Amino acid sequence: MCIILTYRCPMRCVMCNIWANPTIRSKEITPEEIKRLPSVKFINLTGGEPFIREDLEEVVRVCMTKAPRVVISTSGWFEDRVLEIARKFPNIGIRISIEGLSGKNDELRGQNGSFDKGLRTLLTLKEMGLKDIGFGITVSNNNSADMLSLYRLSRSLGLEFATAAFHNSYYFHKYDNVITNKDVVCGDFEKLVNLQLKETHPKSWFRAFFNMGLINYIEGRKRMLPCEAGSINFFVDPYGEVYPCNGLEEKYWMESMGNIRETPDFDAIWTSEQAARVREKVSNCPKNCWMIGTAAPVTKKYIGHSLGWVLANKWRSIRGKPACLFKGEYKVSGRKK
Repeated sequence: MCIILTYRCPMRCVMCNIWANPTIRSKEITPEEIKRLPSVKFINLTGGEPFIREDLEEVVRVCMTKAPRVVISTSGWFEDRVLEIARKFPNIGIRISIEGLSGKNDELRGQNGSFDKGLRTLLTLKEMGLKDIGFGITVSNNNSADMLSLYRLSRSLGLEFATAAFHNSYYFHKYDNVITNKDVVCGDFEKLVNLQLKETHPKSWFRAFFNMGLINYIEGRKRMLPCEAGSINFFVDPYGEVYPCNGLEEKYWMESMGNIRETPDFDAIWTSEQAARVREKVSNCPKNCWMIGTAAPVTKKYIGHSLGWVLANKWRSIRGKPACLFKGEYKVSGRKK
């Protein structure tokens, strides 16, 4: 599950308007309310900026009882707070958002010095011995070349590296995010796919598969695998609403499965008629989003489809051939999704 702790944020990102639509501190989800949520395999704490929460330590403590792996997504702006949490919870995961090299990152994130803070925080976390750390980039119109540089930086530092393409949604408060130079961006993603296939760790090969899905999304094609948001993952917003994903838009559809403040028994929400209606809408959703939160679970569930591509293209890479990018949809359970 992903818990959106706040919409307060010190960044001023051009691809996200969360910062312009902050939550009121007193109305944000509390640690006691988080206790109502179920035990899961993985929890992502995000925002806004999670480290703006004064009670984040208590939130993390609760989440550690709910999942074996907890990862916080952050800008890294509050360096001292990040390091304090890391000292108290050495098994915590930290992902710092970096949108390019120094100048490009600070331009896109709207805060001078944000690249320096993010990188310095990561280097300190590495020195402290944290294992589950890394950074991620949201690719927009003019930072895909920097994505390749950041990938090489992550490799040299031994850090995790995550990618995304910008989306429109209620969550980002953005509805005009459109990649206009598709050829350039997709070309850089293709380079990244081939670089990841050359790595020795299978995890990187599956990341190549995910990045191929981003190419597919940017080019406007159907998802390669079904979206099962609201069935094998869910999001909880700062007001306690339980959503299937964070890609919803009112112009298409947007419905909550329930609210943990109104129905404290999460199982009652999860098995409700309203949740069933939401899942039916997910199955017919026209957006074809490809975000890690909803793509990773189905990649694992339908492992045969992704594994076939991975093995075939790893073999191509070994022979010095470029990846064969998939164009279309996989058949799942005898039908196209």
